[in-house]
Amino acid sequence: MAARGNEYDVSHQIKTTDPLAVNEEIDRIYRDLYQGAPTDQLDQAFRDMGQLYRGEFPGYHACDTAYHDTQHVLDVTLAMARLINGYERGRIGVQPIDDSLFRLGVITALFHDCGYVRQLTDQEHKNGAEMTLTHVSRGAHFLQHYLPRIGMGNVADLAAELIHFTGYEVAVANINVPSPVHRLLGTMLGSADIIAQMADRCYLEKCRDRLYPEFVIGGLAVKRTPEGDRHVVYASGLDLVMKTPEFFHVARKRLDVDLDASHAYAHKHFGGQNLYLDEVEKNIRFAETIRNEGEEGASLNRTPPKFLNE
Repeated sequence: MAARGNEYDVSHQIKTTDPLAVNEEIDRIYRDLYQGAPTDQLDQAFRDMGQLYRGEFPGYHACDTAYHDTQHVLDVTLAMARLINGYERGRIGVQPIDDSLFRLGVITALFHDCGYVRQLTDQEHKNGAEMTLTHVSRGAHFLQHYLPRIGMGNVADLAAELIHFTGYEVAVANINVPSPVHRLLGTMLGSADIIAQMADRCYLEKCRDRLYPEFVIGGLAVKRTPEGDRHVVYASGLDLVMKTPEFFHVARKRLDVDLDASHAYAHKHFGGQNLYLDEVEKNIRFAETIRNEGEEGASLNRTPPKFLNE
């Protein structure tokens, strides 16, 4: 297998900086699963997501969060389609995920971080990262208004619930969905969000150079104790990298317990290997080396792709 470039997904085949390439791959998966099903809504959603993140969507600025950018969204959306595909390919005697649920899951993934994108009328916030703690609810509000525009108004409220599987504003157990198959779709969505970003070839560089500044702006780098004292959670970008193995311990519990190990459906998609977890574990081992030896022992020198919206 050829060396993986910084712009490519875990299979080394799909350029996740190219919305059209990801759109075409998801259309391919969709057509293989649901013979004859139209891709119009999927394709429209990809066009609209591109406009939103570039600042061409009516009423919105361009996305200005360097970590939660277009590549992240495309990576997560591709992972979501693959988890659904893996489930369907291995499904025996359990409820199917039909074409309408596939579209719902993928389009919700496509807009799962749109709550970071500032509205033109917003005079309070100077950067989308200021809305870190509320971006999921803002994304839910966006989906409730957006989905009717593409003929999916009947599932707009459901999408507004599903998006919470990607965040922490509502505990997973308390997310209100109407049936087990919808909860399955939600656990896939939450899983895709975790495994796709942590499997990124430049994940650690992005944590150091992009996510840490977002945490500073969003108020996650420093917190106040109940007594009012100032508690530094992450002292620097490098400190965030060195604490990544500890974070993954928590994330792995969320994946396996709260999200019902839905990440495992990637095995069937990839023919028996979970390429996402393989890449995540590589990143965690590298972060452990940095924690144990310092940055001198394992230099972070990859250059993540940049978008016009950065």
